[in-house]
Amino acid sequence: MRISARADYAVRAALQLAAAPEACPLTAETIADAQGIPHKFLEGILNDMRREGLVTSRRGANGGYRLAAPADDISIADVIRAVDGPLVSVQDVRPPDLSYTGPATALLPLWIALRANVRQILEGVSLADVVSGRLPEDVVRLADAPAAWTNP
Repeated sequence: MRISARADYAVRAALQLAAAPEACPLTAETIADAQGIPHKFLEGILNDMRREGLVTSRRGANGGYRLAAPADDISIADVIRAVDGPLVSVQDVRPPDLSYTGPATALLPLWIALRANVRQILEGVSLADVVSGRLPEDVVRLADAPAAWTNP
């Protein structure tokens, strides 16, 4: 699985919004500067997140962006899907829409299992979890494995 720059930027922007006081909307420029994200690129990302109902925006002197729901209610998966679509696809096709024959037949359940694991992790972690630094125990356990930090 590959996390695109767009998805990475979207999650970082959402985390910046989650960490902001509720009464203080943040401008795109503020978010871009805080996270080192190209401003124009971030504008498009925030628009996608707004269309998907993850953020709200208001124009004017006191305007900016806010999360549309509490940070506890927005998962990392929600943010990634808002800007990149499905979490796991094979050649831009969702695994249930694939079929294989012969020696590749068992490949489909492998892709389905991969998708299930990705969903379990990304749907199980909220913006609030990341901002607070309190990740779910199963995520911490996976990240604590020494092999998780090495590249094969």
